[in-house]
Amino acid sequence: MPMSSRKRLSAEAGCRLNLGLAAAIALANLYKLLLLPLWLLPHSAAWAWTLLPLGLLDFTLWALIHEAVHGLLHPSRGVNESTGRLLACLFGAPFEVLRRGHLLHHAYSRTERERTEIFDPARQSRTRFAFGYYARLFGGLYLAEAGAGALLALPRPCILEFARRVDRSDSVLAPMFRGIASPPVLRSARQDAAAIAAAYGFAFLCYGSLFWILLGAIALRALLISLSDNVYHYGTPLGATRFAANLRLPAAFECLYLHFNLHGVHHGEPRLRWFELRGAFSREGGRFEAGFAAALVRQLRGPVPA
Repeated sequence: MPMSSRKRLSAEAGCRLNLGLAAAIALANLYKLLLLPLWLLPHSAAWAWTLLPLGLLDFTLWALIHEAVHGLLHPSRGVNESTGRLLACLFGAPFEVLRRGHLLHHAYSRTERERTEIFDPARQSRTRFAFGYYARLFGGLYLAEAGAGALLALPRPCILEFARRVDRSDSVLAPMFRGIASPPVLRSARQDAAAIAAAYGFAFLCYGSLFWILLGAIALRALLISLSDNVYHYGTPLGATRFAANLRLPAAFECLYLHFNLHGVHHGEPRLRWFELRGAFSREGGRFEAGFAAALVRQLRGPVPA
């Protein structure tokens, strides 16, 4: 578990901690995918309840992937890439899908291309927009990221044609898939997608008739990741690409989330490593816009007219 948010880590110690956390997360997912169905569930289905607390580690898993996306997980590019790809495969989505989607988020946040809850009443009804909004909020975002791997199996011209068809001024899908369609990037993403299909396909075989337990664990991940994705941006000023809310969390959960709740600091200085965020927050006299739980609930108000 990471140090208290009040303590500082050297860059070298931080890198060692990152690799240790990555190994621990990998072992937790090995337990989820293989050890639980093969050795524990045959003795008692009650072991399935262990997946509930393990679900909280999906926040840590995403936070580590996020570090790799920004090239901050490890100073060695090779180690950063390979570790990021391994963690992304355990997460269930190709690393390049997560990387390009997130970097586009930084580029376009709160602009017309990337403002999740904002709709134009002149172009579409609130009811129609709300259906997609709530579907995204309650798991759809993660399922779209995971499902992108299937699209990558198509020939490259088909992927480019898909990007052309979905190219709209209010979406980052087109630039994301055009970037992924670059031959070396596409090769890497396809390898990740194949690894994910093999790992999760084998895991479902291991669960057998209890496959619904693994489905439940995936559904929990989809809910947690999707529900928290836009929590830092809901209702924030439009056009302010470098702005995000800092949300208050209890110290233990802030450590579990690797200070990802200090999202305003991250957007302002995206080159800061996770263990540098708390120090920057304090130096800048940072304040919390709201509590994390309150911000989660606030999103349930739904779409906001432009």
